[in-house]
Amino acid sequence: MAAHEPAAGAPDLAELTRRAAAAAVPEREDGLVVCENLVRIYRTEGVEVQALQGLDLAVAEGEMVAVIGASGSGKSTLLGILSGQDVPTAGSAEVAGHDLLAMKRRARLAYRRSTVGFVWQQTGRNLLPYLTAAENVMLPMSYVGAKRAGRRARAEELLGLLGVGHVADRTPDAMSGGEQQRVAIAVANANEPRVLLADEPTGELDTATSDDIFAALRRANEELGVTVVVVTHDALVSEQVQRTVRIRDGRTSTEVLRRVATGADGLQALTSEEYAVLDRNGRLQIPREFTERLHLRRRVRLALETDHVGVWPDDAARRAKARQAAAGGTGPEPE
Repeated sequence: MAAHEPAAGAPDLAELTRRAAAAAVPEREDGLVVCENLVRIYRTEGVEVQALQGLDLAVAEGEMVAVIGASGSGKSTLLGILSGQDVPTAGSAEVAGHDLLAMKRRARLAYRRSTVGFVWQQTGRNLLPYLTAAENVMLPMSYVGAKRAGRRARAEELLGLLGVGHVADRTPDAMSGGEQQRVAIAVANANEPRVLLADEPTGELDTATSDDIFAALRRANEELGVTVVVVTHDALVSEQVQRTVRIRDGRTSTEVLRRVATGADGLQALTSEEYAVLDRNGRLQIPREFTERLHLRRRVRLALETDHVGVWPDDAARRAKARQAAAGGTGPEPE
């Protein structure tokens, strides 16, 4: 056998290359909305701002999810990309099979008219002031060629479902803020979108009215089958949805999952559990309160245990912590 020939049954170079390529690409997430290693960089006046820094997100069909984060965390940038109003710099983003990086202008317009619905925080941006509620709901249907005869019936059906059938013939100035937002949800669902996106939909409303808006979003989610993604800075919104995803510094950091659990007494109760998000490259963000309490700085030691990974401060941080404790809790934080 020649020296360059593989042994019988051994993989050849092409097979080894294929295996290496397969091993290098992590298994793709499933979902109606899938973002992987999403990056968005803005350049203004010579300054580069990284709004998204490798964000991963998957939302299953039929879910209702809240994306929360402080101002500047990247949540609004994410919503702009998912709605088709903005284009990512790198990574991948797909919604209902649409590649948001590759879409051309005409396809992007069709996507925004039919695949996604959008509700703005400002009630004035959602409705045309000179149209009635029913006419506002009917308007998006005209963009996709829906038959005139069916538009009014569809509008009345949606308004009734969302509890605002009584304002069908009123213009926005004759509605309350809560009524306007529920009509806006009807407008966003006019063309039967797969995904409903809401940007701070309760930001201008009081607590009681906010509860009504989330009840309307849940009704749309459950009865119309639309997947709902709500972006907000309000952590209290997390109590209104099945899953909360927190964004920090342009990446998803933690998730809170809520489930109905049955206790030993047979009674059902809503439970919640928080998880750190592990991205495709094995990175996770440890909550700041953890790092501060344990003096985790710059580098940490990892230990692989039987059923978990231990994370420990390095020796320098431990010594600084000990010195601080000996000094009565005062002194500089370790570098």
